[in-house]
Amino acid sequence: MSVIAVGMSHRSAEVRLLERVTVAATDVPKVLGELLACPNVSEAVLVSTCNRVEVYAVVDAFHAGLADIAGVLSRHAGTDAADLYEHLYVHYAAAAVQHLFTVAAGLDSMVVGESQILGQVRTAYGAAKSAGTVGRTLHELVQQALRIGKRVHTDTGLDQVGGSVVSEALADADTALGGLAGRRALIVGAGSMGGLAAAALRRAGIGEVVIANRSDANGTRLAASLREQGVPARATGLTGLTAAIAAADLVVSCTGAVGAVITEDHLDPRVKPLVICDLGLPRDVADGVADLNGVHVVDLASLQRRLADAPSGADTRRATEIVAEEVRGYLAAQRSAEVTPTVTALRRRAAEVVDAELLRLDARLPDLDAPVRDELARTVRRVVDKLLHTPTVRVKELASGPRGTGYAEALRELFQLDPQKPASVAAPDDAAALPVQSLVDGGAPWTE
Repeated sequence: MSVIAVGMSHRSAEVRLLERVTVAATDVPKVLGELLACPNVSEAVLVSTCNRVEVYAVVDAFHAGLADIAGVLSRHAGTDAADLYEHLYVHYAAAAVQHLFTVAAGLDSMVVGESQILGQVRTAYGAAKSAGTVGRTLHELVQQALRIGKRVHTDTGLDQVGGSVVSEALADADTALGGLAGRRALIVGAGSMGGLAAAALRRAGIGEVVIANRSDANGTRLAASLREQGVPARATGLTGLTAAIAAADLVVSCTGAVGAVITEDHLDPRVKPLVICDLGLPRDVADGVADLNGVHVVDLASLQRRLADAPSGADTRRATEIVAEEVRGYLAAQRSAEVTPTVTALRRRAAEVVDAELLRLDARLPDLDAPVRDELARTVRRVVDKLLHTPTVRVKELASGPRGTGYAEALRELFQLDPQKPASVAAPDDAAALPVQSLVDGGAPWTE
């Protein structure tokens, strides 16, 4: 069994397609259940954010596992799997490990270096754990990814290189409005992204903030937090959206709702300009809103275009080096661990041989003094242990290399070890990521 990563992101698809595939938080348990019910999937974690939907799974076989996962995603999106293949990317075995580490480090984000993805990966793991779809393999892999993400942000200045989708959207709003200081803002949605928007607006010197949220408690809590930090703020329900928009200079919408939250009906004719930052996936703002006079919409699609060619600096290169180093270490540790059953079987075989020979000695020399018998037994065991020490230590060292499984196979063959006991020994294929279409056409450079 190996790990596979199947996903779609801002790099592989337009926002309009991505929003069809995105999985709302309330639907995550259902989709995870469907994944685990697939015949070739034994573990699954689903990461769904504003710019990516990815499934990390442990599968019995590559092609069958890919078909299972693509089928679940296509059913959720209400489309044929064939329509998704062109926009899906697939990473297998070692490449899947590298991709997850890269994602957790913020290197694959729309805003390179943003740290929000680390919390999103942690949330995805928590949801999978609650749904019972995480086993030992993905548990260890995701925990390593979270550790690496923290290391990248600690050991580099990548946090300063990139902010977040929220900060980039607000930067566009600042330009369009000629500054945010003293302006009136409306935040629609009081979740984690709404909290990020509130913090960024406070730092920008916003004059007043209104929080519109479906849940009164969350909106009230966020408004109270802003007031404690010196920002005039109040909460309102979504029923008061029209009046709240009319009074605002800036609207930040990030609800995660399935349908449009802000439509043309919510906007009255206005003289002063209005900037709306639509950070929802699916989109919160109806298409026609951007055509209204005086309204400027900043959405994920416009951010995707602007940030597509963002420059990378020394911190990004250092972060990439850290990820590569961690991938090598993780794979080496996995390969070394995978040879352990073979080493255990070898030592077990040696112990069985020693025990059999000592029993034969007892049968041949029944009158042998007990102290002498014990000393002979200790001597024989010491000799065997010393003979096995170097090859067993060395085979673990050699196993950490890309071709390490060959040494384990040689031990099993030379000593006729039980092939059932070390059956779990299987080094991951060092396969690079392939476009899904090439796999559909039958091209795959690995064996299953």
